[in-house]
Amino acid sequence: MDARAELYDLIRSRSFRKGGTFTLVSGRTSTIYFNLKPTMLHPDGARLIGAAVAERAAALGADYVGGLEMGAVPIVCAAAAMSAVAGRPVGAVFVRKDVKAHGTRSLIEGLAEGETLEGRKVLVVEDVTTTGGSALKAVSSLRHAGAEIDDVLTLVDREEGADEAFVQAGLSLHALYRKSEFASET
Repeated sequence: MDARAELYDLIRSRSFRKGGTFTLVSGRTSTIYFNLKPTMLHPDGARLIGAAVAERAAALGADYVGGLEMGAVPIVCAAAAMSAVAGRPVGAVFVRKDVKAHGTRSLIEGLAEGETLEGRKVLVVEDVTTTGGSALKAVSSLRHAGAEIDDVLTLVDREEGADEAFVQAGLSLHALYRKSEFASET
């Protein structure tokens, strides 16, 4: 089985639900729900996601992968590790939802003292995309820190308007999978 099919099977068995009513982060309701954490935190899921994201980051010329906590944290960690294994290292950062009240009070984590995102190309990643709001929050913070961002990569695009929101923000959406690939599942 190829890596894409293997990851699809993991998502389908560990992270996909159909039936009932689920409230999404966007406030919308759906009968289809994806909770990618059980897949992202599974050993094979982390390996497969990390390799796929690292490969896409390299193809897009990214220096870093980053996104909004919590969903992006397992993705960027796995991608950084698998990029090193592949011999095409990419750094990892994440954006906090709120600045912490202690320590360095950093909004963006993952950079050592003296490191900056100024002029660095960042591929923004997230687990599930509905309207694009979470990714756009990360994009705004990363751009404010000087990062160049042209692309967003999601593990699953729910196909509910994020494409249009990203186009308006000058971004291209890339999806490993789309909701329609799972919608016929029983």
